[in-house]
Amino acid sequence: MANRDKELEEEIYDKVVDLTEYAKRQRWWNRLFGKNSGPVAEKYSVATQLAIGGVSGWCAGYLFQKVGKVAATSVGGGLLLLQIANNSGYIQVDWKRVEKDVNKAKKQLKKGTDQARPELNTFVEKSTEFVKKNIVVTSGFAGGFLLGLVS
Repeated sequence: MANRDKELEEEIYDKVVDLTEYAKRQRWWNRLFGKNSGPVAEKYSVATQLAIGGVSGWCAGYLFQKVGKVAATSVGGGLLLLQIANNSGYIQVDWKRVEKDVNKAKKQLKKGTDQARPELNTFVEKSTEFVKKNIVVTSGFAGGFLLGLVS
């Protein structure tokens, strides 16, 4: 029984591998996904790159807009409730302590901004390199993102 299951599993695996090899040899597959994994500019036409960038940018912008509205409403509502509770006498705020803590945080932020972390520098360099290699997709994404924010 175990041997039969194992043979069936191997047969299914072989068929799946054959199907992937078959799909790789097809012309539509090569046109859609490309033969190599180089930059997008080598695989697609300019119109396709703009469409892909624009659609993905619009989706990202639309989601950013919706999530941003929920986050702003949540933070604003929380601050409003805290202010109402403070005026009603439920909470007492030590404003001198708050001011002292804010000034302390400002000083720490000024110290931290003088020296940039190496991880941030490498991330910026990689991002810049990606944008340079895929300028058409990136510009389509930026335009779509702005349209998504507006819609």
